[in-house]
Amino acid sequence: MAETTILIVDDEASNRESLEKIFAKEGFRVLGAAGAKDALELCRTHRVEVVLTDLMMPGISGIELLRGVKAVSPETEIVLMTAHGTVETAVEAMKLGAYDFVEKPLKRLPIVKTVRKAAERQSLVAENRTLRRQIASLERRTIVGNSPAWRRTMEIVDQAAPSSATVLLLGESGTGKELCARAVHEKSQRAAGPFVAINCAAIPETILESELFGYERGAFTGAVARREGRFAQAAGGTLLLDEVGEIPGAVQVKLLRVLQEGEYEPLGGKTAKADVRVVAATNRDLHREVQAGRFREDLYYRLNVIAITCPPLRERREDVPLLADHFLRLYAGKNGKDGLSLSAAALDLLVDYSWPGNVRELENAIERAVVLCRGGTIEAKDLPRSVAFEDRTAEAITISIGTPLEEIERRVIKETLRHTKGDKRLAAQLLGIATRTIYRRLESEEGGGGEGMTDWQSEPGEPDTAADGGDRADRAAEKPQ
Repeated sequence: MAETTILIVDDEASNRESLEKIFAKEGFRVLGAAGAKDALELCRTHRVEVVLTDLMMPGISGIELLRGVKAVSPETEIVLMTAHGTVETAVEAMKLGAYDFVEKPLKRLPIVKTVRKAAERQSLVAENRTLRRQIASLERRTIVGNSPAWRRTMEIVDQAAPSSATVLLLGESGTGKELCARAVHEKSQRAAGPFVAINCAAIPETILESELFGYERGAFTGAVARREGRFAQAAGGTLLLDEVGEIPGAVQVKLLRVLQEGEYEPLGGKTAKADVRVVAATNRDLHREVQAGRFREDLYYRLNVIAITCPPLRERREDVPLLADHFLRLYAGKNGKDGLSLSAAALDLLVDYSWPGNVRELENAIERAVVLCRGGTIEAKDLPRSVAFEDRTAEAITISIGTPLEEIERRVIKETLRHTKGDKRLAAQLLGIATRTIYRRLESEEGGGGEGMTDWQSEPGEPDTAADGGDRADRAAEKPQ
């Protein structure tokens, strides 16, 4: 029971101190409070498994304390101490969520037994809740994708994960950076440890340092109790610093020390060892931030040991149908609409859309469509207007540096064919190539075969286009004799 914390609440100091001694000898970590107000504050600042409280106290009663504790920490179990005349009230309190009650005068063995059972129940409830969250998280965060761009990203993840090197995840918002960070953790030697994430942009600058490194009691005004920071919480595991580009300069210096020395100092405390693997993520261009003087160059190089870029969804359109199907099954199940499907027209719109919000926007679009769909098939009208009515007249293709020329050509041809609604002749005119080139590329992608058109053939019934001009002699020469 060394890890179990019990909070004893009694306005009579002698009773409280006696109980504190009993439970300390039993191996509990013991906290004490003379009233409900102090007890609630301790529940806010500490992890408390069991509250043992007197039912009748001046000011705020045990019943009101019960309601307050359940609001602050629903998993905490409450055991009430009551005199004979208030048993009915104690029974009523159990209906409100109390675990049990013990009658005064208290006896050592029965009260210790009751508190131990309450602690065991609390542990089981907390474990079940954690498992349910993990299952829901795994269902929601399944890695989905088979496009070349996504496969290359996951190959780097697989190579980087077993090492202890710091990983920097780059990419636009909604591209799956946290998903990749979790994959790095789960495939690492620290997989059995915790995965802790902190969004540096969501925490005010004034308290970010204390959130990262923690603080001791009395370190500053309002620090009424010791608090662990994220580095301590992630001990033995992985810490994700999301939106690391938003960290202010003063905290950058302390973060650099952690990465260099492997240690940090909680506010008002002593130096502690940082037993964590750091993964950072940002949608900013950190190199440009360094040049602008907003991000420390030495910290940038410490973070940028292994850089992994998560491609935007517009660079992995082949994954849109897979992702759409995944989210469709997920949200159809949650909303009691199993068997729901996507119409061909709706899927075409999803594939053609540019997805500025990336996978997160696609997920939201599918969830909305599932909720609003009236039949068994999601139609184009069920999709958000931004998806259904996007101006696609001047759509651009973004190519990452290092993309093989063969893949660039293939993507440009496929995107142009989408734009022309499959009209290969028009696509060839737009690209300034022979129509047969499009057939050749499509045929090679499908693995060839006798049914496709050969290198020298034009589309049946098709006159030579301007793009074919000058190719007739070559075509004849290429034709098998």
